Amino acid sequence: MTSEKSYDTILYTVEDHILTITLNRPDRLNAWNLQMFAELCDAFDHSDADDNVRAVIITGAGKGFCAGADLARGADTFEGHAEAIAKAKRGDEGGELSRRIFRSLKPVIVAFNGPAVGVGLTFPLAADVRMAAKGVKMGFVFASRGIIPEACSSWFLPRIVGISKALEWCYTARVFKSEEALEAGLVRSLHEPDELLPAARALAKEMTENSSPISNTVLRHMMWRMLGADHPIEAHRIDTKGIDELGVSADAKEGIQAFLEKRKPEFPGKVSKDLPSFFPWWEEPEF
Repeated sequence: MTSEKSYDTILYTVEDHILTITLNRPDRLNAWNLQMFAELCDAFDHSDADDNVRAVIITGAGKGFCAGADLARGADTFEGHAEAIAKAKRGDEGGELSRRIFRSLKPVIVAFNGPAVGVGLTFPLAADVRMAAKGVKMGFVFASRGIIPEACSSWFLPRIVGISKALEWCYTARVFKSEEALEAGLVRSLHEPDELLPAARALAKEMTENSSPISNTVLRHMMWRMLGADHPIEAHRIDTKGIDELGVSADAKEGIQAFLEKRKPEFPGKVSKDLPSFFPWWEEPEF
C-alpha cells in the first residue's frame, strides 16, 4: 500500500510500511528554512500516529541532502532569531527537530544522497542509522561561520564517534568525505548513488518485517535513554517491567507461536494504542 501527504518543502511517501521523507528544495540543495523545520516535525507527528508506518527514511531530492541553513539573508541570517524563539517559547529549530526525532516511536534511517553540512549534518545525528553515497561531502562548519554546532549535536556526536573525533571535526570546521565518516562510525555503510535508497529500504525492511512494532518502539527508547543513565540498575528496572508486561502480551504469544510453527509472525499490537503501561517511563524535560 502506498500513501502520500502533501507538503511544500518535503515529500512524504509511505510504501510497504516504510515512510520516506525527502527534503525537497533541490534548487537550493535542500537548504533548511523555517518551513522545512515545521513540516519535518509535523511529518514525525503523523508517522508516530500511523500504525501503517514501521520505519522512517530521510533523504534528499536532487544532488544534495541538505546544504545547511538557507543563508539567503547573508550576514543578517540570525538577526531577530533570539526574539523569534523567545516568542515561540521554544529552543533553536535544529534542536527542536533533533529532539522530535529522538522521541520518534519508529526506527529512523538517514540516507545521505549528497552534500550534508551544518544543520544538514547535525539533525541526522538523532537518527538510529546513517548511510551515505560514496564521495559525499560533509562538514560541521559552524566555527568557520562564527557560530557553534546546534541541533543537540554536542550530546549526540561524541556518543557516536567519540569526543576526540567530534572536537576535531568541529574545531577545524573542515569538509570531509563520507569515506572518513564511515571510518569514524558516523555512517554505517557507503553505496553507489543509485543503490543508496534501495539499501536503506532493505535495512528498514530487515529491521521491521519480523519484529514487533511495539518491541521496536520500547527498545529504541531503552537504548537511547540509557546512554545517559547513571547506573545499570536503571536499565534493569526497565528490563524487568518490559519482560513482565510484554511477556504476556498478544505480540509475545504470537512471536512464540510463530517460532514454534516456523512461520513469519503477524503481530497484532498497535503502537498507537497498545504500548505498555510503563511507557513512557521518563519525564520529558521542558526547554
